[in-house]
Amino acid sequence: MAPTQRKTSTPTYMKTSTHPPKRRVTFKYITLLSSFLFLPVLYFFLHVKHNLQPTAIVDHSLPHHVQVPDIRIRSGYTSYKTYLQHQLNKTLNPKLRKVWTTRDWDRKIQVFSEIFTRLKHEKLLSNNSRALCIGARVGQEVQALKRIGVNDSIGMDLVPYPPLVVEGDFHSQPFQNETFDFEFSNVFDHALYPRKFVAEIERTLRRRGVCVLHVAISKRGDKYSANDLFSVRPLVEMFQRSELVYVRKVDGFGLDTEVVFRKREVKLIQQR
Repeated sequence: MAPTQRKTSTPTYMKTSTHPPKRRVTFKYITLLSSFLFLPVLYFFLHVKHNLQPTAIVDHSLPHHVQVPDIRIRSGYTSYKTYLQHQLNKTLNPKLRKVWTTRDWDRKIQVFSEIFTRLKHEKLLSNNSRALCIGARVGQEVQALKRIGVNDSIGMDLVPYPPLVVEGDFHSQPFQNETFDFEFSNVFDHALYPRKFVAEIERTLRRRGVCVLHVAISKRGDKYSANDLFSVRPLVEMFQRSELVYVRKVDGFGLDTEVVFRKREVKLIQQR
């Protein structure tokens, strides 16, 4: 007698069906929907991130291969004349000039006096220094230098303010070579051509002379700023005839970094 064959049933989880499970369909739809939502978000993130990155300097006075990163020149100027007029709009603003010569006058002189006194203690400035303040407006910096004993001091700006400030463009200073022992400026962000700004400082600065700049790092200036600085590296690269003395934090009327350079002692090679 043949053995009795037991009828076995296929487990439920092994049974096949011509229709996929509903949960797989639902998962597929969710995946597709997530993709449609994720792609626009990813594009927006990458687009914003790209726009926030510092771009190379666009100084049209220089060839492309020598452009410096970490500084960005603002666009919108159709000519140099347009740029100058924009700067004059601030300098000649009657409300601002009234504030500079009244409410801000004593306060700024006091702060600048403290800054320059510290520089004197550090042997970077002396009473015998011939000093220039670049972009001095109505001359608070100049008055501060004279107050602490640096009497041979003068300021320069697009609009003169006698007797403290003479007329001059910091892209082309109206002074002879090696005129000053000390130069100070807190308007580097207003330079449309930063390399020309620096080159003029090094031209008019005497050997072993000191330049002190107050700048803002990674902080956007006002609507009159012509460039945005993201590190001190561009300054170090631009000051080709000078050595970096130090970089430190300061609180200088919205500017947060003090950068000091000393012009190198260049020995002339005698021709035989």
